[in-house]
Amino acid sequence: MAESSYLTATAEAYDAVAARYVELVRGALDRLPLDRAVLAAFAELVRTAGPRPVAEAGCGPGHMTAHLRDLGLDAFGVDLSPVMIDFAREAYPDLRFEVRSMDALDLADGELGGLMSWYSVIHIPPQELPPYFAEFRRVVAPGGYLLLGFFESEGGPVRAFDHKVAPAYRWPIDDLAELARKADFVEVARMLREPHEDERFRRGHLLMCRQ
Repeated sequence: MAESSYLTATAEAYDAVAARYVELVRGALDRLPLDRAVLAAFAELVRTAGPRPVAEAGCGPGHMTAHLRDLGLDAFGVDLSPVMIDFAREAYPDLRFEVRSMDALDLADGELGGLMSWYSVIHIPPQELPPYFAEFRRVVAPGGYLLLGFFESEGGPVRAFDHKVAPAYRWPIDDLAELARKADFVEVARMLREPHEDERFRRGHLLMCRQ
């Protein structure tokens, strides 16, 4: 698939801040027990469903992929940013990382037991998002799981906001769940977390199962 201008811009923006981003996210999960609980639930469900690999789509410097590995999953990561992937490969040489867009994964149909997009679909313009869910559906096996992390719009419609790296969007959790439902994912659970003192927005998490 030809790379769209927003993908190029997003990749270049993350390339430019990669070193600072690595420092920002280091140890971030340590103070987020609710986020860790969602990740643990996702990992347990995937492990129970069967021995298939799990992809993190939009993995950045690989810290979340490594967390999935530590939860017992056969995890690998893909990201648009070559510099981020370089950091990931250096930090976690035992894991697989690839430069690739989330809407064009180099995977067989139904290859994955799960796919996680942790604050990555936020950078996709709303009108461009359905093909990404179609690709998630293609690569996740029936009975496999999808986990989304995103900024929630707190009662408003989907809206752009001033993300510090690249253009991004806050989503109503019901609207994002509906997009996933149209791609044959059934909602298993959702979690909304209010922002901490150093966070600006409510955090949304959706756990879905592929029909």
